[in-house]
Formats: sequence, structure tokens, C-alpha cells
Amino acid sequence: MEQDLQSEELNEEIIEHLMHPKNYGKLDEPSGVGVGHDEKTGEYVIFYLKIESENIQEVSFATNGCQDTVVLGSMFSEMVKGDTIENGKDAVEKMDQRLSGMTAQQQVCAEMVLTSFIAALINRENRLKNASEEMHVIKMKESCEIKPEDEEKQ
Repeated sequence: MEQDLQSEELNEEIIEHLMHPKNYGKLDEPSGVGVGHDEKTGEYVIFYLKIESENIQEVSFATNGCQDTVVLGSMFSEMVKGDTIENGKDAVEKMDQRLSGMTAQQQVCAEMVLTSFIAALINRENRLKNASEEMHVIKMKESCEIKPEDEEKQ
């Protein structure tokens, strides 16, 4: 019974993030901009961070990805908004664990979101070292494209 309640709460949370994504769009004057890019499909996630005194003051993301990517971007951005950089890094691991039961494609979508966040942190560090990097891009190792053998597993 407890498992059913947790599952129902998660489904409600997913629907809320799908219908009303949080923190979606471009952030003006970010401290860091990161991109997770799937070269095979052309999909990407851009993550924007505004950081002051090691605290993530504002976040936003944008994507040309699927609805799973939007939901995961919304959920993750809410997890890190208003928290410290260190807790944001911990949130990457927590989100990874939370998504372990999802399909392979959903996991790659999540990885693109998490990778873009990490890339934004790298971009911030590079900017602090006076690099003139507009954004930091990390190419994805796995693709979101569904392979025939993956479809059979779903």
C-alpha cells in the first residue's frame, strides 16, 4: 500500500512538471551556461545558473528534447534552486538514483539534463578564471535515439 502511495505521488509530480514546467527559458546574465548535446539526434539541454557566494540563486533550462527531458529539467532545476553548489552536485547523484527504474531512453534524457548542469558549473569556473567561454558544451556518450532492441525492453 505504501508503495502505491509513493508511486501515485510521483505520477502527480511528473504530471505537474509536464503541464507546468518550472524554470523553463533563458536566464539573463547567468554566472554559468552549460549544454548537454546529443550529436546523433541533435537534441540538447541548456542549463543557466546565477550563483552568488557559492549559492545557486536562480536557475533555468531550455531544451529541444522530448517531454521526458522537459519534466526532468523542471524537477532537477527545482531541486537545486536556492541551494549551495555542493548540494547541487549531490542532487546530481540523488536524481540519478531516483531515475534508476526508468527506461533507457528516459535515463539518457535525465543524463542530458544533469550533464548540462555540470557543464554550467564548469563554465562558471572557467569564467572565474577569466576565460571568454560563452558556454561549456559536453557531448553525450549515449544517444536518446531509441534502438530497436531498446523498444523491445520497454
